[in-house]
Amino acid sequence: MNTPDVRSQILFLPGALGRTELWRPVAQLLSYPAHKEHVGWPGFGSVPSSPHVDGIEDLVQLVLAKVDRPTALVAQSMGGAIAVRAALEKPELITHLVLAATSGGIDVGALGGEDWRPSFLASHPQLPRWFSDDREDLSARLPAIRTPTLLLWGDADPISPLRVGERLRSLLPRARLCVVEAGGHGFAETHAAVIAPWIDEFLATAGPPSDPPDLAL
Repeated sequence: MNTPDVRSQILFLPGALGRTELWRPVAQLLSYPAHKEHVGWPGFGSVPSSPHVDGIEDLVQLVLAKVDRPTALVAQSMGGAIAVRAALEKPELITHLVLAATSGGIDVGALGGEDWRPSFLASHPQLPRWFSDDREDLSARLPAIRTPTLLLWGDADPISPLRVGERLRSLLPRARLCVVEAGGHGFAETHAAVIAPWIDEFLATAGPPSDPPDLAL
């Protein structure tokens, strides 16, 4: 069995529900040797709120405070938008990005994404409201990200449809796109056995070739 390499780490970032268990099935299947940590969002899920966290930028800084060694960020949905911002801030330490079913900092609505906010907030009144107001468009900054990026998308996701992944692939210089057949917005958890081998292979590489192929799982 591979033993964790304390010189590198994988940080798993959840979506808007803050469910740290989201990525655990994938983490348990990964053989890539590194320290693994599941990051929670203060005020979301089971993590108590903090007076120091009242905006997306505070969550970005929370992640960056943990990036003190070579780090791969594996992120879903809202976590993906935070991971992108972190990669822009610390490109020298973030070695890989794995982004699943996320906006990635672009306008999802313009690409056919369903507006999930009204029903989501109505169903989860305990969650902070500030995260749903974030509308910053990072499209112009994404080409500056040289970090190798694996984009994981489901072809049955109404919230972040495949067109969003295709758009991110066109903006991120070192990105490849994997499409999970019949994958909904939560495929990171429901299709763990499918995507874990791909993530393992990706993390084991120094980076994709200059023009990596897209694959369908």
